[in-house]
Amino acid sequence: MSASPDIPGRPSGREPSNFREFLSALGEPILYLTRTFKELVEMFGLTLYYMARGRTRWRAIFEQLHEVGNRSVIFIAVTLGFLGMILIYQAGYQAEQITGDLQLLGGLFLQLLLREFAPTITAMMIATRVATGMAAQIGSMVVTEQVDALQMCAAPPVDYLVVPRFIATTIMMIVLTIFAVLVSYSAGALTALLSFGLNVRTFIDLSFIGWFDLILCLSKALAYGMAVPIIACHAGLNVSGGSEGVGRATTNAVVNASLAVVILDFIITSLGYVALSLLPS
Repeated sequence: MSASPDIPGRPSGREPSNFREFLSALGEPILYLTRTFKELVEMFGLTLYYMARGRTRWRAIFEQLHEVGNRSVIFIAVTLGFLGMILIYQAGYQAEQITGDLQLLGGLFLQLLLREFAPTITAMMIATRVATGMAAQIGSMVVTEQVDALQMCAAPPVDYLVVPRFIATTIMMIVLTIFAVLVSYSAGALTALLSFGLNVRTFIDLSFIGWFDLILCLSKALAYGMAVPIIACHAGLNVSGGSEGVGRATTNAVVNASLAVVILDFIITSLGYVALSLLPS
């Protein structure tokens, strides 16, 4: 007699147990994150290798400099300008209610800009605008088999596609961060003048700024500039499933790049303050 079919509601030996489902649900994202992190590290190493050993394609680099930098200037200016106005208005209003002294407003705001807001918000904006474009462009090349054609011609995709974007984004992230500081601080000074009558000469205060602030700002900009293109290009090169895969790649690129910015922000800030505490006073 043949075995009877499974009866609904009766446990079957072929069905995974609840505990096995729990382990699978818990282990799958951990394995995915571990595999993705390993692939990102490998791509970063290959990028540095081809930068050192390969020939520099200046035309491709200048094209990416224009794509990353020039087309992001208005976006960064509007975002950081409004952020500067909002922060100064809120901080100035609170200071007027508590002490009425606004002389330290500009100096503390500049320190906050350098240490946190300018590099991090700029990187978030670049991750939103640039990372999606990189992932979509490279993903489309994968779908249309252009990347396979590169490999058949003995042209490494990392060398031809990732390296120019990596160099351009790293350079422009630093430049745009400096630009963001200038725009946001200028907008804050204008807000302080119009809203609270604070003289611009009083607002511009560099007494709180030291080498630590500048190094921390540039270190974050450098780290973000290297992380965003690696994550975006990795998402594009791993596209599968046609146009739907390109859509998933763009989503993964912006989500993972934004998450990387937050994690790097925490790591660099922590290391910076630890190093600062070890320095002799």
